[in-house]
Amino acid sequence: MAVNFLANENIWFDKYKYDDAEVQYYRHLHGSVPTNTPVENTARDSPAVQSAIQGADNELCSRVTSLERENQNLHKEVEELRLMFSKLELRLSTMEKSLTSAKPVVFAPTQPSKPSTKQPEEDDDDDDLDLFGSSDEEDSAESERVREERLRQYAEKKSKKPALIAKSSILLDVKPWDDETDMAKLEECVRTVQMDGLVWGASKLVAVGYGIKKLQIQCVVEDDKVGTDELEEQIIKFEDYVQSVDVAAFNKV
Repeated sequence: MAVNFLANENIWFDKYKYDDAEVQYYRHLHGSVPTNTPVENTARDSPAVQSAIQGADNELCSRVTSLERENQNLHKEVEELRLMFSKLELRLSTMEKSLTSAKPVVFAPTQPSKPSTKQPEEDDDDDDLDLFGSSDEEDSAESERVREERLRQYAEKKSKKPALIAKSSILLDVKPWDDETDMAKLEECVRTVQMDGLVWGASKLVAVGYGIKKLQIQCVVEDDKVGTDELEEQIIKFEDYVQSVDVAAFNKV
């Protein structure tokens, strides 16, 4: 059966046809003869044909060399991957062994302690009961004494702290009679008002209209010592210069 198959196969018997076609192809590439020019078997040994065949062989060799190089690189990468997988498998197996080898710690159940069968000795002396009672009373008295002492110390410390003084910042508008009023003299008169808990601050002249200017003056007062009504009464006494006094701003300090 194999002999019959080989007898029917004719590709190798027609090999010269493929060789002639290959020669014509390379001649066509080099411009030697047209592709339809018949080629004799004796022309295969010409220098042009041999050069074309040699060029084809060189190209084929270079491709084979490139494929071999790529094949070597692939083999190398596959080997590296195989080593990585081997290490990973070894690590996983080690972890599995360590997990399976670890046994849970079982604590032995604690035995309940047996009550002591020893009976306390009876004490017929009634004085012991009185002594315990006296000790409780002494402890209570000592705790009360310590508590009262701490309260007394706290009260003394609190009494020594300075009391917080409430203060206010006041901005006054002092208006003159007309534009001929000496504003410098007016301010001098205002600042002559001296009271316990009163401190004068900055001042400035503010135009009102028609050439008239009012005096705005700042002061800080202690609320328990100085009232705004009393302060206004003291300033309004300078009636030769002062027409009216108004509180422009009032803020707690």
